[in-house]
Amino acid sequence: MAVLGYGTYEIIESQIDCNGIKGTLTVPKSNTFDHVVLIIAGSGPTNRDGNSLYTQNNSLRLLAEHLALHNIAALRYDKRGVAQSWAEDFCEADLKFETLIDDAGYLLRHLKADKRFSKITVLGHSEGSLIAMLAAKQERVDSFISVAGISTFANLEIEQQILRSGMSEKLRQQGKETLDQLSAGVLVNDYPPELEVLFRHSVQPYLISWFAYNPCVEISTLAVPILIIQGTTDAQVTVESAEQLHQAAHNTTLSIIAGMNHILKNAPMDSKANIATYQQPSLPLNQIFLAEVVTFIKSQ
Repeated sequence: MAVLGYGTYEIIESQIDCNGIKGTLTVPKSNTFDHVVLIIAGSGPTNRDGNSLYTQNNSLRLLAEHLALHNIAALRYDKRGVAQSWAEDFCEADLKFETLIDDAGYLLRHLKADKRFSKITVLGHSEGSLIAMLAAKQERVDSFISVAGISTFANLEIEQQILRSGMSEKLRQQGKETLDQLSAGVLVNDYPPELEVLFRHSVQPYLISWFAYNPCVEISTLAVPILIIQGTTDAQVTVESAEQLHQAAHNTTLSIIAGMNHILKNAPMDSKANIATYQQPSLPLNQIFLAEVVTFIKSQ
């Protein structure tokens, strides 16, 4: 357990291990809270702090610490196979999208068993948005927050990202053909070696299971208050996605935040300057984003 000082405030961090999933629970030292938020990270090897092998931005750590300073507890975690939740017997080929949904469910039940908490919100960032909404369907929660979540089948979103990339026309077409086969449930042996990171054999079962879900359909079945947040300088997910989720869901609040990028920090649309923020862990999060998350949670 660690006590972190922030001027006249202090927050307490403790480490949890729930069914092999390692995480950090951040709570206010005041011990006067009743709200807790489960924070679910985005795709790939993104850890509990919002960092990966390629980025160091501390976005999710900064979010959890800000919540604690406003008397809201937060549990963030390393998804199965990532960082401290990796185990020697972990096999990527056995990982399915449903595995991550079930893991989020274990963590929600863990929080429900903690008598300090009477209100539970689940917040998902990027790919974590879909995981969060599906976990919220399995386990009763009080509210759901989608941050930079896509609104369509993931294979279609990846296809658009490939089209927007600087790849050659031939490579983009090969990528689309591979996505089409995977979305049909077919494992692919013949894919471009340049796309090995995306389509490696061991990750294909996960992609096939992920591609089966339509976020707009899933969010339409949630019967809890929903906050949908999207930044205008997000180079990975569009404002249109947030608008489509908002139109599909019930009891929702939509917040489009000018000048906020995918990692929830202020950034211009300029690609080089935008990406530079991914390596600036001390750069603060967008203040409007933080304020709206706190206000929404406390209103439940």
